[in-house]
Amino acid sequence: MSKRIVGFALSAMLFALCVNAKAQPTKKVPRIGYLGGSATANPHRLEAFRRGLRDLGYVEGKNIALELRFPEGDLQRERAFAAELVRLNVDVIVTVGSNATRAAKEATAAIPIVMTQDPDPVGNKFVGSLARPAGNITGLSNLNRELSGKRLELLKEIIPRLSRVAVFGTSTQPGHEQARKETELAAPALGVKLQYLDVLEPKDIEASFRAATKGRAEAALGLGGAVLNSHRSKVVELAARSRLPAMYSTQAYVEGGGLMSYGVSITDLDRRAATYVDKILRKARRFACRAADEV
Repeated sequence: MSKRIVGFALSAMLFALCVNAKAQPTKKVPRIGYLGGSATANPHRLEAFRRGLRDLGYVEGKNIALELRFPEGDLQRERAFAAELVRLNVDVIVTVGSNATRAAKEATAAIPIVMTQDPDPVGNKFVGSLARPAGNITGLSNLNRELSGKRLELLKEIIPRLSRVAVFGTSTQPGHEQARKETELAAPALGVKLQYLDVLEPKDIEASFRAATKGRAEAALGLGGAVLNSHRSKVVELAARSRLPAMYSTQAYVEGGGLMSYGVSITDLDRRAATYVDKILRKARRFACRAADEV
């Protein structure tokens, strides 16, 4: 009888401990890796993402933590930062732009990746399809490729006699080639000749504007990309100094003094990216709860 009583007491004690352990809230604070862009050129984008998190009830330092990594348009730093976030074993990696997404994709196939925006997720082979992404990547597209021809058309509307346009882009940027082709397809019908200028590094920006002036360009069109976007203020300044009316891919250029832009609201996409992070974290918590119940 005494053995039965002791056995019952031990079972009751273990049960109480298990119930108490399950009742305790988890102490783990999810960590979000934020990769890409520029700390100085794009603070509004990070703030939009943070606002999206706050709207969903996340408070930094309390129930979420951000690991911020800004490569400032440097592809090597982008890859190094992606590898670092994987070593830190963050719960989600949020990517700002195609280069950041590619770097994160190369670094991990296990950690979920959320794109804040990409011009062509399928063409860049980040997802299998828009309906069924598969893999570990999800997020939003900015439709930048499809809008490139429309930007040239709008530039022609404000300068009816426009005949020569300098096109600034970065050939190594994912999705760039499609955007360039869309622009080239629109040019003949508008009676415009294009002068393409490849900006691979920050030092190429000033040289490209000199080439545009030498080529007698009457206006400029920016295809965007990490290098140009990270040095947006310099691009706007040189366009004004070169007396080139310019069309840009995002509103941020106009807010910095540029003439005009046409495209989706990038900051709205950044804010909406927080909803994808929330869904991933909620799914992870549900899985953890089920696993605990099974144990």
